[in-house]
Amino acid sequence: MTQFLPPNLLALFAPRDPIPYLPPLEKLPHEKHHNQPYCGIAPYIREFEDPRDAPPPTRAETREERMERKRREKIERRQQEVETELKMWDPHNDPNAQGDAFKTLFVARVNYDTTESKLRREFEVYGPIKRIHMVYSKRSGKPRGYAFIEYEHERDMHSAYKHADGKKIDGRRVLVDVERGRTVKGWRPRRLGGGLGGTRRGGADVNIRHSGRDDTSRYDERPGPSPLPHRDRDRDRERERRERSRERDKERERRRSRSRDRRRRSRSRDKEERRRSRERSKDKDRERKRRSSRSRERARRERERKEELRGGGGGGGGGDMAEPSEAGDAPPDDGPPGELGPDGPDGPEEKGRDRDRERRRSHRKNGYLMEAAPE
Repeated sequence: MTQFLPPNLLALFAPRDPIPYLPPLEKLPHEKHHNQPYCGIAPYIREFEDPRDAPPPTRAETREERMERKRREKIERRQQEVETELKMWDPHNDPNAQGDAFKTLFVARVNYDTTESKLRREFEVYGPIKRIHMVYSKRSGKPRGYAFIEYEHERDMHSAYKHADGKKIDGRRVLVDVERGRTVKGWRPRRLGGGLGGTRRGGADVNIRHSGRDDTSRYDERPGPSPLPHRDRDRDRERERRERSRERDKERERRRSRSRDRRRRSRSRDKEERRRSRERSKDKDRERKRRSSRSRERARRERERKEELRGGGGGGGGGDMAEPSEAGDAPPDDGPPGELGPDGPDGPEEKGRDRDRERRRSHRKNGYLMEAAPE
C-alpha cells in the first residue's frame, strides 16, 4: 500500500545516509601529555623593571582624612568670603536701615506665621510705635523670622527691651535686643561671624537677660567652649532622650494605675449594685409573703364571719351553738349521748355540730399554714 502514498509522505519513510567512518583516535584530549609544562610567571620575571628604578609608593587618603580636608577647605573659603563681605559692610550706609537707631528694637525668633499687625498689638503696650520693618527673603519672599520696631520715644524702647524679652507670641518665645549695628562699635552680624555675643549663650540657666548685655567682662570667668562640641551635643541629646523616655514611662504607669483604679471602682460598684439588687429581691419576696399571709388571714376571717352569720340564723338552738365555737374547741353540751334533738337526727342541732367540726378543722389547717409560712 505504501507505493500509493504521495511523494511527500514517502519521503518521511526514506532511509538516512549511512554514518561515515572515522579512524579511531590514539588518545583522548585529557589523556595527552603537554610537551611544555606549566611554569607560571617565572620566565617573565626578567621583563619586570628594576625595583630601584620604580617610583616610591603613594599613600591613599582615608575617609576621615578626606572629610577633615574638605572641612578645612570649607572653613577657609568661608573665612575668605567673610573677609570680603566685611570690607563691603557698612551699617550706616545701609538703605534698609532707616529711622533712629537708639529708638529701634530688634525682635528675633519670631514665628513665621506672625503678621505685622500682631507684632504691633504685642509691642504697643510699651509705647506708641512709629514703624515696623519685617525682614523677608529676597529669593523666596518668605519671612526670615526677625523684625525691627522703631518707637517714637526712646524710653518706650528701653521699657520693651527690659520687659518683652522671652515673651511668647504665636507659640514661640521671641528674643528682644537693641539694634547693635549702628549703636555698638565693632559689632558684626551673625552671618559675618558676630551676633548677640554673650547675651545668648545657651539655655535659660546661662542666658543673660535685660541689664548687663554690653558688659563682656563678666564672661571671662565662664569656661570656654568644649574642644569636642559634637560629643557634648551628642551627650546632651542622649540625656534628653533618656529623660523623655522616663517621662513617657511615668505617664504610661500613671495611665495604667488610673485604669486599674477605674476597673477596681467599677468592680466595687458592680458588687455593691448586685448586693443591693439581692437585698431588694429579698425584700420583695418577704413583702410578697407578708401580703400573701395577710390575704390568707383576711380570707379566713371572712369565712369565719360568714359561717357565724350562717350559724346564727339557723333556728332553735342556733344562737347558743355559736358561743362555744368562739370560746374553744370543746364540743357543745347537747345532753346525754344517744338522744336525738327535737327534730330528729337531721335537726338544726346536728347541723350546727357539723359546722363546728368543719370550723375547728379549718382553724387547725390555717394555723399550720401560718406557722409554716416564713417571715
